[in-house]
Amino acid sequence: MITLGTARAPPGETDTGRLEVGETRDGSPVRLPVAVINGAEDGETLYMQAVSDGDELNGLGVVNRVVPRLDPGELSGAVLVVGVVNYFAFQVAEHRNPIDDRKMNRGYPGDEDGTTSERIAHATFQAAKRADLILDLHQGSTSRMINETRVRCGVRHHLHGDCLELAKVFGCGHVLDIKGPDGQLARAGPEHGIPTIDPELGGAVGWDEESIRYGVEGAFNVLRHYGFLDGDVDLERQTRARGFDQYGSPAGGLVRFERELGERVSTGDVLFEVTDVFGELKGRVTADDDGVFWRTRRLPQVAAGEYVCSVGTNVDTY
Repeated sequence: MITLGTARAPPGETDTGRLEVGETRDGSPVRLPVAVINGAEDGETLYMQAVSDGDELNGLGVVNRVVPRLDPGELSGAVLVVGVVNYFAFQVAEHRNPIDDRKMNRGYPGDEDGTTSERIAHATFQAAKRADLILDLHQGSTSRMINETRVRCGVRHHLHGDCLELAKVFGCGHVLDIKGPDGQLARAGPEHGIPTIDPELGGAVGWDEESIRYGVEGAFNVLRHYGFLDGDVDLERQTRARGFDQYGSPAGGLVRFERELGERVSTGDVLFEVTDVFGELKGRVTADDDGVFWRTRRLPQVAAGEYVCSVGTNVDTY
């Protein structure tokens, strides 16, 4: 029998339930939706979670499509799923937890006596620690971004190679290989000996079906490659960036992009122009380094100094 919260599944069965992680302001319990898929055969455990940030819903779209397709009778090992991590932010469709104004993915491994975000991080990390592999499904919030997978443990970590392999198996096509900030699950997992990746499935208001398809295919790639399911995976070379340049606007106005997401750029290439309301040019920004046009703001209007776009740099393939 494998349990997660109230979900209880014997071998060869699936169950869903709720994981209690705290209380709301009126004292009602906070219960996250969870699922356990317990394979008919012994094997490893995969932990998967979504909506660590409350407006990042593409991962929830992946969970919504993967769980019904998993037949425990054909599975070796187990899959543990938390469908919505950031309970409070999800309810109001905001990025951060509005109760403590915390970004959930800066609080791992959490604190069972801490703020609401730290308590949720603690409870979900206890589930994640039971696994042999971790998928923490994200997206580029509401900005526009390529589909990519992030390896956040740092190149000197002893599990760096394992995390890179997991990212290649997931197979979004692009990998950002930069050590992440303290408190990310993709940092905390490797610190506890568990290869972990942070797929960033595009960016959208609501969710985007193309990015969700990348995530569904990636999840099943992982399940097949690591022996949870039968089947082979054709590993494709990934474009990896080990640096990240961010660009702000030199003036207030309207942005006009000169590059497409995923396009290779060279030093000196024009990335975007800024015009006034009537189309008069106010500024032009060029690339500082060679790289890949990675991410942009969604809305055209900007204030002087406001974030506009990012370029992945120090690019290779593996």
